[in-house]
Amino acid sequence: MKLTVLGSTGSIGTQTLDVARERGWQVGALAAGRNLELLEAQVREFRPEVVSVAPEAYAEARARLGDVRVIADPAELATLEADVVVNAMSGLPGLSPTRAALEAGRAVALATKEAMVTAADLIWGAARRGGGRLVPIDSEHTGVFQCLTGEHLDDVAELILTASGGPFRDGPADLSAVTPQQALKHPSWSMGQKITIDSATLMNKGLEVMECAALYGLPLSKVGVVVHPQSVLHAAVRFRDGSLKGQFGPTDMRLAIAYAIDAAPTGMTRPGDVQGARRGPEVAGHRGWPLTGQWEFREPDHARFPCLGLAYRAGEAGGLLPAALNAADEVAVPAFLAGEIGFTDISRLIERVLNETPPGELTWDALEETTRWATVRARELAAGVGA
Repeated sequence: MKLTVLGSTGSIGTQTLDVARERGWQVGALAAGRNLELLEAQVREFRPEVVSVAPEAYAEARARLGDVRVIADPAELATLEADVVVNAMSGLPGLSPTRAALEAGRAVALATKEAMVTAADLIWGAARRGGGRLVPIDSEHTGVFQCLTGEHLDDVAELILTASGGPFRDGPADLSAVTPQQALKHPSWSMGQKITIDSATLMNKGLEVMECAALYGLPLSKVGVVVHPQSVLHAAVRFRDGSLKGQFGPTDMRLAIAYAIDAAPTGMTRPGDVQGARRGPEVAGHRGWPLTGQWEFREPDHARFPCLGLAYRAGEAGGLLPAALNAADEVAVPAFLAGEIGFTDISRLIERVLNETPPGELTWDALEETTRWATVRARELAAGVGA
């Protein structure tokens, strides 16, 4: 197996390289942004043929990385020959490499949820044109993928995603005074700051609902959320006959990553085209994982966590609203982390942007324009809150 890993210095990227190390997979290319210290260590270990860095880090990377070819465009990297392109880039910068890889006929293991959230129809169009294949990496979406293997989508009544509920699932009732430090204490998963705050607001679950509907070609009304504090069950499928099928396991993203990479070469070419995967060898440390303890399930509290409802609203509306939602959240979360707005201001800011988003048809150009507009407007609103 030869991999290209985009976002190699982030949380998903480093865990992907853990799996590659355990499996003995070749890493042909790495994209790493600005973290040259970690990238240099990865280059020494995996010896890729080419790396991509942010333009402002290009000169230093050329000097530090010796004979390795250095480029500044991860989309170019995504088209190079590889068995699987793992896209672990954060946010909308991961959209262009996803499109490029699929148009070049590559198999993509996708952790960049923004691609499906903001541009699902365009991404599936790229797969059709180029013959690329797609499998999600998120634990919930690989859980759904595994549950659907061997099943017929016509038999599906509901896809169910589980949420830990985040650090505030049991209180306080008033979230207006919670701090970034409190919000970053996720009870189940070790993740980057942005996704951890999104988990605290339940925006991340809302984005996953939108992504899930786009991946499997189902309406949002058929994608539900339950709060499951133990984070043992990652996803389930309810069938028309009333039966349920679930996927559960340890809270270790390496399991989802390994499955997605194994499945990607025969992955989806259109929504819901689930083939399943031949499972590789054991991911270290989980053979004796105990199937014990109590499991708990709750309805999400939409009143305390309005971001979940905002995501459903944007997904139901479609068009350019998902792009505006995503862009506003990309502004609101850093503003909260910087102390510029409060925790409950995150949802208020996003709702204001959604209310003001001009209508329009989803195209690549319109997507970029709406993202720019929503980013500027969200910054204006954030500045107004802090003034």
